[in-house]
Amino acid sequence: MKILPFIKMHGLGNDYVYIDCFQKTTADILAKTDLADLAQRVSDRHFGIGSDGMVLILPSKDADAQMRIFNADGSEAEMCGNAIRCVAKYLYENGLSINIHMEIRTLAGMRTLSLHVSDGIVEQVTVNMGIPVITPETFLSDSIPIGYTSVNMGNPHAVFFRDNLPQLPANTNVEFVKVRNMKELDVRVIERGSGETLACGTGACASAVAAIFHDLTERNVTVHLPGGDLQIQWKENTSPVFMTGSATEVFRGELYAN
Repeated sequence: MKILPFIKMHGLGNDYVYIDCFQKTTADILAKTDLADLAQRVSDRHFGIGSDGMVLILPSKDADAQMRIFNADGSEAEMCGNAIRCVAKYLYENGLSINIHMEIRTLAGMRTLSLHVSDGIVEQVTVNMGIPVITPETFLSDSIPIGYTSVNMGNPHAVFFRDNLPQLPANTNVEFVKVRNMKELDVRVIERGSGETLACGTGACASAVAAIFHDLTERNVTVHLPGGDLQIQWKENTSPVFMTGSATEVFRGELYAN
């Protein structure tokens, strides 16, 4: 029986099982493991550890680390804003990187991060989430056109502005947004492959970008999610989006790889 050490971490309740692939024994086991199947098993909240997915923390030749993300259904995601903050926290607090300004490679490209550290503990992380791509679009529901804003933050999001935040479908990245005022948004998110999550970093960024694009808020926005708050800053339409939020380690353990 192959045993894999793991770390359970979350960003505002958006929880993942993290596996440190800097360790050669762990990397060798995973090289022979069906990662999609493993992600499904560890994510199961009844028969597994329970999470929104699985994240691999890997060495990189041109960055502090590489991050691979698998959703709860086993599909691989391009980017996750909450997960990347947790990866940075793990790297720093476990001595895998001494840098408070990090670069982490993702399927969406390189992301730069600034760590806010106190007494050796990473309390907040600011992530350069990249320059968003925005397209106002519509779709038909019962022959009625419904408008939304398509925002790509390294992964695609459809942002809907509503006075009431409804129950959510599954299998896509969708944000339902209520504007509190010029500085605050209430957001609920469903993520492809995971369903509704307590928080989503790229989703919070997409929501803020859409609100700013439509002149609904200022360019510094607090996004209120069920799991907590994220600070989003977008200085101008051609600049990157910056996200700041916490990262929390919950527990460590070992799991059976097969």
